Amino acid sequence: MTDDAARLARIVAAQFRRRLCDEQLPRIQRCLRLLGDQRVWTRPGRTGNSAGNLVLHLCGNTTQWIVAQFGGEADRRRRDAEFAADGGHTVEQLCSALERVYRRACDVVDDVSVATLLSPRTVQGYAESGLSAILHVLEHTSGHAGQIYAWTKQVTDVDLAFYDL
Repeated sequence: MTDDAARLARIVAAQFRRRLCDEQLPRIQRCLRLLGDQRVWTRPGRTGNSAGNLVLHLCGNTTQWIVAQFGGEADRRRRDAEFAADGGHTVEQLCSALERVYRRACDVVDDVSVATLLSPRTVQGYAESGLSAILHVLEHTSGHAGQIYAWTKQVTDVDLAFYDL
């Protein structure tokens, strides 16, 4: 591997960790704590998902797309259960689960080589490269995090003040 390629792999890993663990994770956790154990399971409408559902979904997606793909762990995802849940986890349990999955995913991505970033793979039936799987998790997290943020603001009427953290 060239020095530039190795540097690129390190930059990808560092940015993945920054976006996932340093930015999204504390923001999502703040929202969950503001919502509390009851409201975290409230759905915004008949077809919407609660913040609790979205956290379970982010855990499942990140485990499937990163930890199982690059970390060698079995893919035991039960996607339907992520959206069917209507309780069973406290806010602190959800916060801890998301943190465990995100930190594990970051540790796994830290060890990804350029060859792995470029290698083809199939995830959830989609043809992907290692890099596209990593990018998928970032954009997927961002989209659902935005839903959690918006719902939290609507329900609590609190300025989330993310840039004050």
